[in-house]
Amino acid sequence: MKKVLNSELVKALAAVFLGLIAGAILMLFIGKNPVMGYVSLFRGGLMNAERIGNTLATATPLILTGLSVAFAFRTGLFNIGASGQMLIGGLCATAIGLSFSWPRPLLLLVISLSAILGGAIWGIIPGFLKARFNVNEVVATIMMNWIAYWSVYYIVPAYFKGEYLETESARLPELASLKAPWLTGLFAGSYINLGLFLAIAAVAVISFLLNRTTLGYELKAVGFNRHASEYAGISVSRNVILSMMIAGALAGLAGATFYTGYASNIQIGVLPTQGADGIAVSLLGANSPWGVLAAAIFFGMLHSGKGFMNAMTKIPPDISDTIIAIIIYFTATSLLIEKIWIRLRKKKGGKA
Repeated sequence: MKKVLNSELVKALAAVFLGLIAGAILMLFIGKNPVMGYVSLFRGGLMNAERIGNTLATATPLILTGLSVAFAFRTGLFNIGASGQMLIGGLCATAIGLSFSWPRPLLLLVISLSAILGGAIWGIIPGFLKARFNVNEVVATIMMNWIAYWSVYYIVPAYFKGEYLETESARLPELASLKAPWLTGLFAGSYINLGLFLAIAAVAVISFLLNRTTLGYELKAVGFNRHASEYAGISVSRNVILSMMIAGALAGLAGATFYTGYASNIQIGVLPTQGADGIAVSLLGANSPWGVLAAAIFFGMLHSGKGFMNAMTKIPPDISDTIIAIIIYFTATSLLIEKIWIRLRKKKGGKA
């Protein structure tokens, strides 16, 4: 087990290194100094308490969407619907936050639970279609993304419209926000919020579930080999539905942390990019809960620092997105690179 973890860590670090090298070549190609570019990029994400807070705030929904995708991957499923699940979770959280004025601890608890429930329902539907009719979950979850998109497009202006703009909901009252004055002050006015603690708690819970429980063993067994699992008496259909439900719940919670924590309302006509970025986070984190946490913070730093890099060096912020894409490319092809490396070592050993 330890050897496997070390292998995954080496592959992830190699992918990051190769991605950074490729980014440096791109900077040279457009006539910029890559050393100054990377110094500015990392300073933009880490140079003071405010920047660190913004990095963690940016990473928070990525932790949860990455965890959602990773959980589904670990159980043999492809959850491409994290964006829609996140959007529905955010809609549920916003609806509760704008509709009730309960004591803040109770209201935040209900907001979080409603987002989890909304995302879970959005995950159960493709899970049921997969289990009952063998509908490809990739197609089903992509379709659910657009159903979520158009549902929010109609519901927000009809029931939760802001005072001036047709394209966004009313602003959430402070009572319903995951922002906490003491936490904002600790990080010098950054966007960090209580969602970070929810995300870290989710990582710990999913790690325990997958590695320390019978349910986690059954879910992973179904992912490894459905036919063998069914022969062993494990209900494949139940576990497929349950897996997509949990994955959806995690992405739904990401919606609560983003729309009631990082932001203060929900906009129509925008499918959150964190759902797609969660796939990248999951790949770099080797589908491990704690690996996802580290990968999300790294990507959060790149996203948070790219504006500062552009301001200081005039390097386009798109370079940062390109670096992320290249890192994911190397991560996805790491198995092929590993096989080539082993083959070259064997040839070298044979010649010796």
